[in-house]
Amino acid sequence: MNMMLANAKPASATLGLCDVDIHPRAQSRHAFDPWLSAEMRHRMHSYGLRPRHGYVRGTPFPKSQPLASRRDAWTPQGGSPASDLAFFRAQHLDHYGVDVGLLNPLQPSGQGDTNDGFSAAMAHAVNEWQLAEWVVPEPRLRASIVVPYEDPEASAREIRKRAGDPRFSQVLLMSRTSMPLGNPRYWPIYEAAQEAGLPVGIHAFGYSGWAMTNGGWPSFYIEEVSEHATSCQSLLISMVVEGVFERFPRLKIVLIECGMAWLPSVAWRLDKIYPSLRCEVPHLKRKPSEYIRDHVWVSTQPIEEPERPEHLRDTMEWIGWDKILYASDYPHWDFDDPRLSIPNWLPAETRAAIYGGNARAVYGW
Repeated sequence: MNMMLANAKPASATLGLCDVDIHPRAQSRHAFDPWLSAEMRHRMHSYGLRPRHGYVRGTPFPKSQPLASRRDAWTPQGGSPASDLAFFRAQHLDHYGVDVGLLNPLQPSGQGDTNDGFSAAMAHAVNEWQLAEWVVPEPRLRASIVVPYEDPEASAREIRKRAGDPRFSQVLLMSRTSMPLGNPRYWPIYEAAQEAGLPVGIHAFGYSGWAMTNGGWPSFYIEEVSEHATSCQSLLISMVVEGVFERFPRLKIVLIECGMAWLPSVAWRLDKIYPSLRCEVPHLKRKPSEYIRDHVWVSTQPIEEPERPEHLRDTMEWIGWDKILYASDYPHWDFDDPRLSIPNWLPAETRAAIYGGNARAVYGW
């Protein structure tokens, strides 16, 4: 559901609604100037961002750009969607009765930039901007710790800087990184996140420098959208077999905007192969599916909708009714209205858990 219903009533306050995927946008790049050094401001406004994908084949399709947003999300003054707190508050938080909303800044975040120093500076500025412009004036919002993930040591420093601040609820990574996310080069990020008691949210997209398919760049946006799920399959397999969850037994991973129906089949395939190849990964002490079921949460947007509802119910049951979190993806075109996105054939207590109880548990809200 990507349009606000004209005469819709606000969502019931009894839902205890928590939205784990909201994308705020700055009104301009100058919004980050107060938290950038003179050198980094000059770089931003003179040279701009240089994401890794720019050296391969231009930019991905503009899912996170304003024109790919809900038509009604543009502000009354003509500003970009999700760039005005007052309008966002009225259109989303108040209209749907959101108790807690989690911010996941996408552009321009500096994540994946080819200049590691600039990436770290931008991550810091975006984190400060989230607090100053969104979280402090609107107590229902929480921030994600944006990190320069291709510089894991700088990422760990940013995490430790924010540790203990309840306004930050997770560490934010993207799904398409320069190496698979299980690679030990990223382990300083997981170490700092576990130390801080923060989940790691992995959002679809990113700037790896590689095409999202294993055969080159797609011709159509529909291909790229479908590949979000496959990029998350790859990163999760990497995290399991590299031993991330053995090394960091308290680590929580939240897969955001990645779909969920693929999760059981990936686990089944890993479990099928594991007995024959376990000599290659002696550091694994349990079946791959057990790590996945213990350490991984998923968001509902985009939720798969098979022709037979029982197929979705079986998938959700395998994942775990306590591991599924409501997400709207506001303000994007594929936004999910909370009154329509969670199947009404689920029991009331299960719907309540997905709408808010599970998020409160994993994030400690």
